[in-house]
Amino acid sequence: MQMIVVAGFLTLLTSSQGILTALSQSNGSYKYNYATIPFLAEIFKLAVSCFLLWRQLGALPRPRITTEWKSILLFPIPSIIYLIHNNVQFATLTFVDPSTYQIMGNLKIVTTGILFRTFLKRKLSSLQWMAILLLAVGTTTSQVKGCGEAKCDSLFSAPLQGYLLGILSACLSALAGVYTEYLMKKNSDSLYWQNVQLYAFGVLFNMIRLIVDDVSAGFEKGTWWQNLFNGYDFTTWLVVLNLASTGLLVSWLMKYADNIVKVYATSMAMLLTMVLSAYLFDFRPSLQLFLGIVICIISVQMYFTPGHMLVDSPPKSKPPGETLSAVMVDENAES
Repeated sequence: MQMIVVAGFLTLLTSSQGILTALSQSNGSYKYNYATIPFLAEIFKLAVSCFLLWRQLGALPRPRITTEWKSILLFPIPSIIYLIHNNVQFATLTFVDPSTYQIMGNLKIVTTGILFRTFLKRKLSSLQWMAILLLAVGTTTSQVKGCGEAKCDSLFSAPLQGYLLGILSACLSALAGVYTEYLMKKNSDSLYWQNVQLYAFGVLFNMIRLIVDDVSAGFEKGTWWQNLFNGYDFTTWLVVLNLASTGLLVSWLMKYADNIVKVYATSMAMLLTMVLSAYLFDFRPSLQLFLGIVICIISVQMYFTPGHMLVDSPPKSKPPGETLSAVMVDENAES
């Protein structure tokens, strides 16, 4: 039950992530430095994790904490991947609408399945692989632009750069997720201690990225800490809170569930994104989009439902000898 609640909240937060980010734009661009969003989100996650760890240390039984450098030095790797992924997300939303962005994010299920098999040695049944491939077909279908009475300049409704960035984002998300699951489950350390290590490196690498940006620009607009909150408004802070809360929920799922549960939970967010995008933006859902969503829902059913419940078993046939005996009995009864 607890896993369902966490997955439900993750679905709600993910569905609003693209919409909030789009609402924070002004004339198709950001008034703020979007590289500061992941940085502030990492600070928020680190602060929450430190507080929860402090409370856990004051209770019994004491949580397990591994302080060996050999273990700690494994945590910078997902931080670097998440750093690149978070910034690719913002770049993607400058080319595609929120609903398209959300649906393309489901490609991470395909890459997650591949990494599950190769990196974590997790076996998937043939039916589950079919469900993953079906999800890829659904996401592709939803991207195709219909060619009706209007002139069809392209089969796709967004620039090529948007799709390439979306594919890159899916690959990075799967890689970071699978590696994070490995870190979370390799021992029985406290979840909050693992989060502290993960987010501390996240803060560090995001800060380095901001410094590199300043150096590249020749400090034309000053240092990053002087302009940290430039262009921020209420919506921008909601983006920060949304990104931070999503990260905390994902870490819980990585510890106590797995990547497939996480990515399928977030994939359902596209239903909410579609409805909200039609209400908030000048976005008209296409038939291809609805078909893609239906295919994705079928994929969810195929993946999580046991195989024997998806296919009706044929009626058991009686052995030939038993059938022949029954016929002889009936003939004797008639005579």
